[in-house]
Amino acid sequence: MTNIIKVANVARRSVLLGLAAGSFVLSVRLSSPALAQEKKFGGDGMPGGLKDDPRLFLSIAEDGTVTLLCIRAEMGQGIRTSFGMVVADELEADLGRVKVLQAPGDQTRFGNQDTDGSRSMRHHFEPLRRIAAAARQMLEQEAAARWSVPVTEVKAENNGIVHAGSGRRLDFGALAKGAAARPVPAQDKLVFKGPSQFRYIGKDNVPLIDNMDITTGKAMFGIDARVEGMAYAVVARPPVFGGKVKSFDAAKAMKVPGVLKVVAIDPPTPPVVFQPLGGVAVIAENTFAAIKGRSQLEIQWDDGPNASYDSVEYRKTLEAAAAKPGKVARNDGDVDAALASAAKRVSAEYYVPHLAQAPMEPPSATARVTAQGCEVWCSVQNTEAVRTDLSKRFNVPIDKVIVHALLLGGGFGRKSKPDFASEAAICSHAMGGRPVKLTFTREDDLQHSFFHTVSVERVEAGVDANGKAVAWLHRTVAPSIFALFMPDPKHEAPLELAMGAVDNPFAIPNLRVENPEAAAHTRVGWFRSVSNIPHAFAIHSFVAELAASVGRDPKDYLLELIGPPRLIDAGAMSDAWLYGEDPKRYPFDTGRLRAVVEKAAAEAGWGRKLEQGRGLGIAAHRSFVSYTAVVTEVAVGPRGELTIPRVDIAFDCGAVVNPDRVRSQLEGAAIQGISLATLGEISFKNGRVVQTNFDGYELTRIDGAPTEIRTHLVNTTAFDKPLGGVGEPGVPPVAPALANAIFAACGKRIRSLPIRDQLAGKV
Repeated sequence: MTNIIKVANVARRSVLLGLAAGSFVLSVRLSSPALAQEKKFGGDGMPGGLKDDPRLFLSIAEDGTVTLLCIRAEMGQGIRTSFGMVVADELEADLGRVKVLQAPGDQTRFGNQDTDGSRSMRHHFEPLRRIAAAARQMLEQEAAARWSVPVTEVKAENNGIVHAGSGRRLDFGALAKGAAARPVPAQDKLVFKGPSQFRYIGKDNVPLIDNMDITTGKAMFGIDARVEGMAYAVVARPPVFGGKVKSFDAAKAMKVPGVLKVVAIDPPTPPVVFQPLGGVAVIAENTFAAIKGRSQLEIQWDDGPNASYDSVEYRKTLEAAAAKPGKVARNDGDVDAALASAAKRVSAEYYVPHLAQAPMEPPSATARVTAQGCEVWCSVQNTEAVRTDLSKRFNVPIDKVIVHALLLGGGFGRKSKPDFASEAAICSHAMGGRPVKLTFTREDDLQHSFFHTVSVERVEAGVDANGKAVAWLHRTVAPSIFALFMPDPKHEAPLELAMGAVDNPFAIPNLRVENPEAAAHTRVGWFRSVSNIPHAFAIHSFVAELAASVGRDPKDYLLELIGPPRLIDAGAMSDAWLYGEDPKRYPFDTGRLRAVVEKAAAEAGWGRKLEQGRGLGIAAHRSFVSYTAVVTEVAVGPRGELTIPRVDIAFDCGAVVNPDRVRSQLEGAAIQGISLATLGEISFKNGRVVQTNFDGYELTRIDGAPTEIRTHLVNTTAFDKPLGGVGEPGVPPVAPALANAIFAACGKRIRSLPIRDQLAGKV
């Protein structure tokens, strides 16, 4: 029996119809208008900006149910729950009576909907509170008017309004219609709760809003989508990036039972952006038939300009580039003179290969394209990218492109690039408007991803006679993500360099960061924490090496390099990006970085005596305007067997809305960081990805995961300061902390990832 999933289209009309039925829909825009000449930061600086118009996001039904639209993709980080917690708290609603629905894609209407950059709560905490505070005050005003009492005598309490003098109470549902007709308080008249009044924000044991549906299989992920009458498709894509179909014969494929049509997909026109790679699609009555049909295609490929791409040889190219001066990205003092006069010079080179995001749910999309417009159901982090591409591709107005954002079974940046949605739409168009579900197999996903960049990092330092660092030279060499958007720039973009390279806070008077050229030979895309991974791995591995070279404790030496607590302006570090945030609100606070180092070290028992073959390693990093420190304990067996008894993570993102979800994301970051450090590698030979499935691109399993992960949240109640990011900053310090622990355990330096069998016979 075919299961037809009906995905609600939460359009403006459906929300307004709720008002006629007695629901309360606010209509006001509360954002302060920015002057046109002012630079915008944070959410206001994102495409589409921030919207805090409650008419778009909030409604209250006659039965008191509060419905909130969420404009950030839910992919396991619990953002729907966290958004609901903020609104329920500020509104004084019962969280158990709050529904959170996913908003359809519409950047013009809802503001920016791109779930990337650890920005969801960071950008929306304040707008959500404004929405809810305005609603609460209007409900209070309506109740006061009905009872003919001063508004100062009433207050919202647990989904209703209570009169202090008489104890009378009215439920939100009974007040909704009247409250909706009242003027919305001006932004400067809004009254917010204090942290001591929070019932949900910052509290533990708040259940996930989606938990019951997810655990009982009712939740709808992109790969679950079913539309009546749909066909199924897979695509044979060029095995080499930049390649194309020379010729193909579909005769055998068409003989496979269930195969309906074979369709050529044109190669992308530069710049590639998020366009499909091209190739040949096989459309069938079911996915199995489509896969079988694809296996019968006879295709001659033109491999194009990247046919000779080879990971081993390209590493040599990067190393050669790192050995020579490059484009200067930051230059403090006189590094050359300081190195020349140093009592000792230490240098090392580090390598991180390409990585694949490998979400557990491979990319999948279902599309229907007709003369009237396009409709897509998919797991996607960036709905507007889908709408923009399909509007241009099929020459339809963008408001005729409807994207239903379903739950994501993992994303990690891969689903920010919705080439899979475009492929589904191309197939539907070829089928005359019949809906088509396009699925990536695991092999498709691993071989045709937008890979994390490969990099070589060369670091050199000079120390004086007392072992104090007086000079620091960092050369970072990596293909840039921006090769997707322009002719290959061959240099990392300012935002990539500002992910741990130029924004180095070390108190070293002579510091230079250089960026030699590196060409891109495959699609490079976002991966959780992006360029922070190679930069943090190199810098914090080198800190430990430098400490060892002068006979110092790695933790103490790291704190000495960080220097005394101080606030550093981004501009002083040649950081013109700062994750899009206002440098006045987000200075680099070395005191906070020191605090997480000290917290992680104390909790891990830094300095305790360990048995032979065991060691502790430490690393710390600021990314996405949050501060993370990791201490890892490892054990290396007699044949090089690596086990990880414990990881301690200290984390400061400022005030915490949902502690349980923050801890969960840090635990996931620890496991993912260990996975990429020990096993993760995408390699190329003759332009082709060597790995085909999880037997080649391995992920950490239970026996390779830490026995214990301890999370330590710092500074969690600082609601007077702006929030930091959470989803990504836990990853970067994990690999260097692990590598440093291995050295402490067995004396082996890890400068190249993945570790794999580098420890064989080391103890």
